[in-house]
Amino acid sequence: MKTIHAACIQPAGAILGEGPVWHQNRLWWVDIERREIHSWDPNNQGARVWILPDRVGFAVPRAAGGFLVGLGPKIVAWEPEKGVLQSIVHPEADIPGNRFNDAKCDPQGNLWAGTMALSERTGCGSLYRINAQGWEATRRVAEVSISNGLAWSPDGLTMYYIDSPTRRVDAFDYRDGEIFNRRCVVELTDGFPDGMCSDADGNLWIALWGGWGVVCHDPRTGKRIAKIEVPVEAITSCCFGEQGGLFITTASRDLDGPGHLRQPLAGGIFYAETETRGVPVSSFAG
Repeated sequence: MKTIHAACIQPAGAILGEGPVWHQNRLWWVDIERREIHSWDPNNQGARVWILPDRVGFAVPRAAGGFLVGLGPKIVAWEPEKGVLQSIVHPEADIPGNRFNDAKCDPQGNLWAGTMALSERTGCGSLYRINAQGWEATRRVAEVSISNGLAWSPDGLTMYYIDSPTRRVDAFDYRDGEIFNRRCVVELTDGFPDGMCSDADGNLWIALWGGWGVVCHDPRTGKRIAKIEVPVEAITSCCFGEQGGLFITTASRDLDGPGHLRQPLAGGIFYAETETRGVPVSSFAG
């Protein structure tokens, strides 16, 4: 197994950094608990921050411009330059205490977004597909505890999914927005799988909450290929940049005073060189 070391490129001090995505030559990510969306240009170190009125689970680019944002229990359309928030769907209006967490778009441009209980009570969340045509939310996986990482294989025929407390990565056959034939392809013991992305070789890069790094597994065999070591315990998610290399988000949420002293870079953004590129990220087509 190959070992890679990550470097802190932005000591952001996030409480719960999440959802990194490379878009328009900038890294976008969210701090869920501070209700913030961040944008950072690694070329000139220019950073911007927007504060929204509720917890921000994700910010996914739209082909039409702007982003779809998981804002508490709703999904809204958001335009950073105008500050416009337009409610799109609210599929769990009858389930108080839930919020949206991680999300990504499939190769057809539909959004897949999962929910969880604010209390992290098990079995309270779901995974939804929000159609690019009509913006209708359909529950595709029920009784989820902490809906997290999503990724697609390079050929678009397999969808990978994480419900963190299971410590597994599951795969589904994927055809035209439908999923079936669920099975476990990776099992983890050194932390809880959180965010995830796939590379051009068909391997999965999985952030480990409580695992001090990001691990790379071949989902066809389950074999671990590499680990990116990060000097932070709570690793939340990762994404590839345009030229390759992995951006990594982290959290400081559960640290006490001594914990912050032991992990001064917790909540920072990290970067690691890799030998592969990522699968192109789809934008929401609606």
